[in-house]
Amino acid sequence: MSTSTAGQPLIPQPPATVTALRQAVAQVAPAALPAFTRELDQAADQSRQGSDLAPLQRFITQWAAYVYIQRQPHLAAELRRWEEAAATGDATQVRRAAAEIGRILDATHAALTSPRP
Repeated sequence: MSTSTAGQPLIPQPPATVTALRQAVAQVAPAALPAFTRELDQAADQSRQGSDLAPLQRFITQWAAYVYIQRQPHLAAELRRWEEAAATGDATQVRRAAAEIGRILDATHAALTSPRP
């Protein structure tokens, strides 16, 4: 992953489409491409079986949030630190980590759903 200057995102946030998100994942987190493909296949299968687009919509929302975070190295590093604390900390640390992870995810989803200028 290349570094950004002055805390700027590595790439612009892509449109919430499978193709654009796949390209973004390839740029900011290429190791995640197998998971992206596997989860896309699962969502497509669930959508076909249930004649429902909700699984694909959830997939796109999840991966748009992933890209939003991963394209910002400082935010991705902060999330990894809190995930590590949640996995290895005592009960107090786990509660704090869960709250911070929730804060990051809430802010991410808010940024993705707010109207862009």
